[in-house]
Amino acid sequence: MENTLTEDLRSNIKRVFDAQKSNQLAVKLAPINDRKAKLKKLKTAIKARENEIFEALKKDLRKPVFESAVFEVLFTYAEIDFAVSNIALWTTPQTAPSNLVNLMTKCRIRYEPKGVCLIIAPWNYPFQLLISPLISAIAAGNCCILKPSELAPATSSVLAILIKETFREEEIAVIEGNVSVSTELLSLPFNHIFFTGSTKVGKVVMEAASKNLSTVTLELGGKSPAIIDADSDLRMAADKITWGTFANAGQTCIAPDYVFVHEDQHDKFIELMKENIEKKYFLKGQLNKEDYGKIISDSHFIRLKNMMQDAVEKGGQIKIGGTSEEADRTIYPTVLTNVSLDSLIMKEEVFGPVLPVLKYKKMTEVVDHVNANDKPLALYVFSNSERNVETILKQTSSGGACINDVMIHISNPHLSFGGVNASGIGGSHGFHGFKSFSHERSVMYQSKMLDIGKIVYPPYKGKGFILKLLRKLM
Repeated sequence: MENTLTEDLRSNIKRVFDAQKSNQLAVKLAPINDRKAKLKKLKTAIKARENEIFEALKKDLRKPVFESAVFEVLFTYAEIDFAVSNIALWTTPQTAPSNLVNLMTKCRIRYEPKGVCLIIAPWNYPFQLLISPLISAIAAGNCCILKPSELAPATSSVLAILIKETFREEEIAVIEGNVSVSTELLSLPFNHIFFTGSTKVGKVVMEAASKNLSTVTLELGGKSPAIIDADSDLRMAADKITWGTFANAGQTCIAPDYVFVHEDQHDKFIELMKENIEKKYFLKGQLNKEDYGKIISDSHFIRLKNMMQDAVEKGGQIKIGGTSEEADRTIYPTVLTNVSLDSLIMKEEVFGPVLPVLKYKKMTEVVDHVNANDKPLALYVFSNSERNVETILKQTSSGGACINDVMIHISNPHLSFGGVNASGIGGSHGFHGFKSFSHERSVMYQSKMLDIGKIVYPPYKGKGFILKLLRKLM
């Protein structure tokens, strides 16, 4: 597909954008029950097309139906139900206290929709990572243009049909296409842009947004470490890390990207990883592809192969897996040891079913390594010591963290999900997603009985005592 944009497509993009601009006030002023109705209508539409969604995800990523249901569809149902139950609370103006200078005033914080928003989704969870932010945008009262990933064309097509049949395009519309479509969309003055993808592309999105001073939420990625303390339950750690690393063939932004394990436990951990991989992903000695996804594209397949080759050339050893099948873009669950920190696999986010395992003697080595690199989207600690966990949390920084498990923190809508610096900006899910698509508007209602603010009006002669009073109060 060429990265060119026809005049007809450019004209259509502008037409839809202008229609949503003209309609944004009507959407903002609509009753809160209208937002609930839209979300319920969205859930009904998804339910009606569940099988089509599962088939599309299987075609794009060979994603097992069970994974598609849990990670993509049921996840969005839970988000919708949570939003519907809480919209009334979220949209109620919040009372803020007054201080002495504005005594007797009433202060409120109102959550108001930002207006017309753009949501750009990635290919790894192409359904959930478009619908989830849309739920937040609808709850906040916005109009939206949605751009699915062209690397997951089957899912993109289902999404386009689903949205078109469910919403009027002056409220919510899908625009499909390649990079040129994204570029054209990013040139428009959206009120807010929600992007999920790589840090590299996130910088492009932020630069484009800056030209229109559009606010952004960037859900990026990075190298999320799993740290295994010397006193941890090694068997549990291996079980959970195996699942988190190889679900969706490793193509998950919060998957464990590499593991640090104490040198005394290293060999045992590798044995346990091998047991778990065989139990979860093999059937009668053969890789069970019914439960294991494929790499999204030829270029990503080649990138992962090059990463593994580079790691081996620099002294790394393939302890588990290493096999690949180019015909259907399958890379078997792979574990590497003795990996050089100079290798590509330790410099770039892996985003595939390949896990480097590193040894450490002292926890300070681990903390120093994490802090020497970009802040990750997630950090995982396996330990039975609350003191050690707290030490690691205090001495490192990450978008989120999970103790004695991996990835499940994303399932709690009460928690903000997001990165920090290179791993992202802003939060999503639940109230935090609602806030990302809302402007927190501060409003002060001056008292008709007592207006203390007038004491600072000119003329100033004879008001020196006021300055003395203010200095004492501040």
